[in-house]
Amino acid sequence: MKIAIVRLSAMGDIVHSAIVLQFIKKAFPSASIDWVVEKSMAELLKYNPDIENIIEIELKKFKKTKKLSDLFSQINIVKSLPKYDYIIDMQGLLKSAIITKLMKGKSYGYDKDSIRESIASYLYNHKIHMPYDANTIDRNMGLISGAFSLNLNSKDIYEKKPFLFFKNENKIIYDYLKKDKKNIIFVIGSTWPSRNYPKEKFVEIANSLKENILVIWGSEQERVDGEYIEQNSKYASLVPRTDLNTLKALIGQCDLLIGNDTGPTHIAWAMNKASITIFGPTPISRVYITDINKVVKSSSIVNPYKLNKQDFSIKEISSNEICKIAINLLGRKQNDR
Repeated sequence: MKIAIVRLSAMGDIVHSAIVLQFIKKAFPSASIDWVVEKSMAELLKYNPDIENIIEIELKKFKKTKKLSDLFSQINIVKSLPKYDYIIDMQGLLKSAIITKLMKGKSYGYDKDSIRESIASYLYNHKIHMPYDANTIDRNMGLISGAFSLNLNSKDIYEKKPFLFFKNENKIIYDYLKKDKKNIIFVIGSTWPSRNYPKEKFVEIANSLKENILVIWGSEQERVDGEYIEQNSKYASLVPRTDLNTLKALIGQCDLLIGNDTGPTHIAWAMNKASITIFGPTPISRVYITDINKVVKSSSIVNPYKLNKQDFSIKEISSNEICKIAINLLGRKQNDR
């Protein structure tokens, strides 16, 4: 059986989609699974033993250059792929539906009431309903359950195996780890300013926990904010910018990750590492809360159908609230340090 999954981007969404791989392979051990993804995100999926081939495309390149030759080259990549028994569009956008349509084989995706760009559903052979405001991970599992007639539920998700892997990482990251302290990663950035917990409060957390704090970054603004945290806490270090493979390796070595609702934070959940995700203008239904994966949400009410990018309520969350959860996850008493 040949299966193709289409999930082009973004980082967190790819993470939340990749959980399905282990359950497909459990049901169909001999299945061959390919994944179509944006080239910039391909490293996130690399080394997963359940993926046969990672098909890299660059639609974002065409978006920048506007050259038809760049678009046609990507179309040719997709059209040259072999025939599949199942093609699963886990993204549910028009662009991913078009990619799915160009591929050879029966396609599966969400119905028109289950996605934001409802026109995409008309391009699938088989349509599956999952409430748009349902938990993101439940939606992904529901799509796979419907496509393959599987009986997957929350218990399966809670008992998942880690599903992100790394090899040949840049070993320099290990110089930042300490054996005499807990290693805690701070994820301080995201796609919108209103999703970012204030850098001043990250400093408060670092100075309260008094552990080894590693601040990761991906943009120039995040680097500047990270330098502020480093300068204002003797416990914090700004880690050199890493590729996705090395980022997975670093998260895989940490004791706890604290971060905004964004891709690197969700990697911790995928690797079965302890985490605290801080939410402001986005719904907590994007994650699963477990014994080691906790959330802190501001008091604002979120409409999952229309997110408010001007909702800066995340700033109101007390650093003490986050520290209490962190101390519990680290297995420490309040007065240990």
